[in-house]
Amino acid sequence: MPIDTGLAKWQRQYTGTAGRVENAQVAVYLAYAAPGGHTLIDREVYLPKAWTDDPDRCAAAGVPADVEFATKLVLARRMLTRALDADTPAAWVTADEAYGGDRHLRRGLQARGIGYVLAVAKSHRVTARPVDGPRRADRLAADLPTRAWNRLPAGVGSKGSRYYDWAWIAITAPADESPGRHTLLIRRRISDGELAFYRCWSARPVPLRTLVRVAGTRWSIETCFQTGKAIGLDEPQVRRWHAWHRHVTLVMLAHAILTVIAAREHRDRTAADQTVIALTLPEIRRLFAKLITNTVHPISHWLTWSHWRRRHQARARTSHYRRRDQAIHQPASTERTRAAVLV
Repeated sequence: MPIDTGLAKWQRQYTGTAGRVENAQVAVYLAYAAPGGHTLIDREVYLPKAWTDDPDRCAAAGVPADVEFATKLVLARRMLTRALDADTPAAWVTADEAYGGDRHLRRGLQARGIGYVLAVAKSHRVTARPVDGPRRADRLAADLPTRAWNRLPAGVGSKGSRYYDWAWIAITAPADESPGRHTLLIRRRISDGELAFYRCWSARPVPLRTLVRVAGTRWSIETCFQTGKAIGLDEPQVRRWHAWHRHVTLVMLAHAILTVIAAREHRDRTAADQTVIALTLPEIRRLFAKLITNTVHPISHWLTWSHWRRRHQARARTSHYRRRDQAIHQPASTERTRAAVLV
């Protein structure tokens, strides 16, 4: 088969992995995040229009004849529909800027009663006061008083709690969207003041901390990509449609198994275990590799070595967290958290 007809090289297109335009495959993934862990649960490969307009090229790569061109937004809505139709328990949906501006996605989630915290661009327009009409998100943020900002953690990262300054603005929903609590959530980075914006909706009012927690959950899919690459997510090395789906599905299954094992490890930890970092997905993968490969040492040796290393990592983490917490600035506002409504 000619090299340009395989899925290994579709066409030059933007890929978030590289952060630039490259000759690459692009896929859309859906992750599921819960207190016990997070993993990928669905995937859709993005087929450029140059491919769907060329039936011979698609046939050579094994693409089914009924596959038509679909944007990444359509692929995302398709995966969400499958997950929710399968009664996957979910109260919130979060996504990056590529999906936050999709009105069809927002309306679909509202119809199901699923809350969302969707990132939007700074140029995204919302209406805070009907008399002013739609305004850019960054312009609304510039008008906020100091007391509107609240310093809250958006979750725990590799270096401890991720603190940002947060503010929210009640916005007026378009006539074609469901009633409920519509807000614009604004995140400000402490170090340089960089802003990020989220369009939020919930059927009933929720506290700011809830929206912040959901916004921070979006990073779970980045963690899935990072840990998934360690088990081959970014190395399919296949040239046909079905081969790509088989490979990615098997990687997702392996990732889900590791996630469940790690969740059970966290669940069964006792007070005495707190001096040792819990088993992580990469560590479990390494131990599995030692178990199934021939080495000069028995598995008990690697378990002992893993325990020793994780104990010292726990000590280093405790020291780092203590120093970092002392260095964090005073909260942006000590007043009671409230919605910032421009009047």
